[in-house]
Amino acid sequence: MKEFKGRIVAPGTVTAEAVVSHGGFNTLASLQGALQFGDKKATCGDQNNPDLHGKELAGKALCLPQTIGSTTGGLVIYCACAMGRQPACMLFSKPIDSLAAAGSILASVWCPETQMPVVDNLGDEFLDYVKDGMSITIKEDGTVCVE
Repeated sequence: MKEFKGRIVAPGTVTAEAVVSHGGFNTLASLQGALQFGDKKATCGDQNNPDLHGKELAGKALCLPQTIGSTTGGLVIYCACAMGRQPACMLFSKPIDSLAAAGSILASVWCPETQMPVVDNLGDEFLDYVKDGMSITIKEDGTVCVE
């Protein structure tokens, strides 16, 4: 087991299975099927992300460097939470962008029943270490345990 300390963006504790992207995460392209077409597993539809394309995102610990894409990113994150199709958590190796932060914070305030903890600034070592299928636990203080 290895621990990483990050900054809490949206609070919460959770244990979930990791899915890892080494490239930027396009929120709209990845989650459009879940939001528009009723895919409850939130299968990643972003064909430009070979790490995640075709993988289930709902209920998973989404490990990524950063988000990319349009200005809809925050709204997409909030809507995924409102619909109960969000990842279990989002773990950023780099600082979170303002749009993803806004969507995550709004979801934590407006949709408290669908908790999605978000931690950023975990570092490049985090993304190098974590692999798909590993178990990830987020503690209340923002510590991320990977086993």
